[in-house]
Amino acid sequence: MPQLICRNLTLGYDGKAVVSDLNFEVNSGDYLCIVGENGSGKSTLMKAILRLISPLAGQISSGDGLAAREIGYMPQQTAAQKDFPASVREVVRSGCLNQSGLRPFYTRHEKQIAQANMRSLGVERLARRCYRELSGGQQQRVLLARALCATRKILLLDEPAAGLDPAASAEMYSIIKGLNDDGITIIMISHDIEASVKYASHILHVGSQSALFFGTISDYLKSDIGRIYAGEQGGGS
Repeated sequence: MPQLICRNLTLGYDGKAVVSDLNFEVNSGDYLCIVGENGSGKSTLMKAILRLISPLAGQISSGDGLAAREIGYMPQQTAAQKDFPASVREVVRSGCLNQSGLRPFYTRHEKQIAQANMRSLGVERLARRCYRELSGGQQQRVLLARALCATRKILLLDEPAAGLDPAASAEMYSIIKGLNDDGITIIMISHDIEASVKYASHILHVGSQSALFFGTISDYLKSDIGRIYAGEQGGGS
């Protein structure tokens, strides 16, 4: 059963469309990479899935018991956010805020969830460290642990390896694939076509004003757009 369904979706701002006619479904356990040029509507689509903006036309619906508050989100960081003066533990626990509502404290269970996610992402030993003192790769793992506090169902990731060196990028992609293998649905914006083809199960390729492709990796590599963009990455598939 699909967790997320987008039908005849048009997105934009002030009545002006950025991308139109998006039709796709994301099933439980899928790993969908959203690729395309800058300005093609990838981040706008992510905001719509998070219910931060409303579609100009069409609709986004959820299934499989997925509630809006059960979507974990890992945004791209701004320079100011990278310099955030809070402890790692505080940053990770803040991922529980969607569940806690107006309650001004974390429950014992929420603290246990945060601790377990720090442990699984290898940042438990950094719990007392100031977030802004960490390396880029460490910060990304902390943010991923934070996103996991919101859900064990579906994660939305916006360029999670942006700005990382090759070793840290490979580590981040490996961690995300492991989460997907554990049953968590992944929807990820990426400029890295090579990594998308290597790890994802599905590709949504958006272009100027419209979707250029949606389907499985194998079908993408056989498509005209896939041959252009994936090139040699699909050569051995």
